[in-house]
Amino acid sequence: MIKLTPSLLAADLMHLGREIEKMMENGIDQLHFDVMDAHFVPNLSFGPAFCQAIHKHFPTLKIDVHLMMDNPEAYLDVFAKSGASSITVHREVLSDPAAMIEAIRARGVTCGFSIKPETDVNTLLPWLDQLDHILIMTVEPGFGGQAFMPEEVEKIKALRSAGFRGDIAVDGGVGLQNLELLIGAGANWLVMGTAYFCAEDPKLVAMKVKEYA
Repeated sequence: MIKLTPSLLAADLMHLGREIEKMMENGIDQLHFDVMDAHFVPNLSFGPAFCQAIHKHFPTLKIDVHLMMDNPEAYLDVFAKSGASSITVHREVLSDPAAMIEAIRARGVTCGFSIKPETDVNTLLPWLDQLDHILIMTVEPGFGGQAFMPEEVEKIKALRSAGFRGDIAVDGGVGLQNLELLIGAGANWLVMGTAYFCAEDPKLVAMKVKEYA
């Protein structure tokens, strides 16, 4: 199933409730929630209290929490209790991937790994049968509005060729201009920041994505 997952980073945070209401009216039921620690990536973003507040007001909204952190294991409990429906951690920081998968699953949420552009997709292959989803970064993580890196599409193809049947998310420079390329390669979660929240007509963006469903 093709799913549009708008990224909170690009939303109007002064009017976030209204932004989410409009998003859900457009038939979108999942929000991408970036957590940045200013160590693993050069930026700071949202914490668990913000996640909890969103979940409290929009309990049916799925919140996909992307932990761009050096120590994600320290935050699994608090985000799971704050309303995360899925948690994604970076393969680059994991010394024991199997233990991380078990720890996330034990908290009742679905589990995913992500890799940055510089990371070889082969680092994911031993874990394909244990992951619910994989997030391919198509920009250097840390800031929104960057240009899409088309060479990263080969990683999506490699995962499907290796037999991965879970969800493949793509984050970074994703928009209507590259939907066909990404979906054709095997991606089915499309994380859009500025391409959705800053569009002249976000509803039209949602409708265009649904045409591929």
